[in-house]
Amino acid sequence: MSKTVLTPLTQVLNDGILTRTELKAFMRRSNGPALRNLAAWVVLLCSTTALIYVTKNTLWFWPMMFVQGIIIVHHFSLQHECVHYTAFKTRWLNNLIGNICGVIIILPHQYFRYEHCDHHTYTQVPGQDPELIELPKSITGYLAYLSAVPYWRVKFGSIFRNAAGIFNDAERSFIPSDVRPSLVWEARTYLLVYCLIGVSSVLAGWTGALWYWLIPLFLGEPVMRFIRMTEHVGKPAIKSMKENTRTTYVFRPAQFLCWNMNYHAEHHYASSVPFHALPSLHEKLKTVISVEPHGYWGAHVDILEQLLGKRKRADQIRETNE
Repeated sequence: MSKTVLTPLTQVLNDGILTRTELKAFMRRSNGPALRNLAAWVVLLCSTTALIYVTKNTLWFWPMMFVQGIIIVHHFSLQHECVHYTAFKTRWLNNLIGNICGVIIILPHQYFRYEHCDHHTYTQVPGQDPELIELPKSITGYLAYLSAVPYWRVKFGSIFRNAAGIFNDAERSFIPSDVRPSLVWEARTYLLVYCLIGVSSVLAGWTGALWYWLIPLFLGEPVMRFIRMTEHVGKPAIKSMKENTRTTYVFRPAQFLCWNMNYHAEHHYASSVPFHALPSLHEKLKTVISVEPHGYWGAHVDILEQLLGKRKRADQIRETNE
């Protein structure tokens, strides 16, 4: 007789913490919430772009580019929703907006979908989770990661390598051989778009792509690295989602920017639940997940205390059944 596979989600269903009817309601998708968010997003981005323009030749110019960068790098959060096909009910809208976001933050959309699928399958499993961010060995390693230099080195290497038809061992583990040709063309298409933007800008004598997009993107990426660390870093590299993933309480503006991805444990419990239903799902699961009540800073205090030896390092914790 076959044994029922018990996952954290089936556990909370079996324990009555969440009912199947409630889960089905949470999973219901709609275009409305994302379109409203997207409209506000465009207004915000246009506003910060205008502020960069009017502060040119003032002391506020670089600070405003940094603010613009924070918004730009959060296109990752919207793209992440589109990868799961949960931002919009309409499938082609997810693909369209996901690719626009991908071009903006230099992250090919289809490639990200395959990579992220394995992240959910093998969350925090060393050697199998392609998005695993290891707990740094030292403060120096911590600061190096936050600089985003290692991140860009990997991303630029990946897109140029894939455009040449080359996939490393890690990529071959999560990208099926039959879809690799399409990812080669995806990488080439993205690079072609960047070349067209660059050539057009040079011919037109326009530097806007630098001041409104690229420089803000690179200025803002350390903020995204800071946020991404709060999701899993400092949590044990074990299979239990009760332990390996962190939900973080943040202010409403931050929730808006990250498309509710601060409810990260809930997302890993049920990745088919759209961003707009995650706060409600949280109310059901908050007693059985790991919650950081003091925001992103609280998560980083936890990480830093581990690095400084004030508490046990999470990478020293093993599965209880080992």
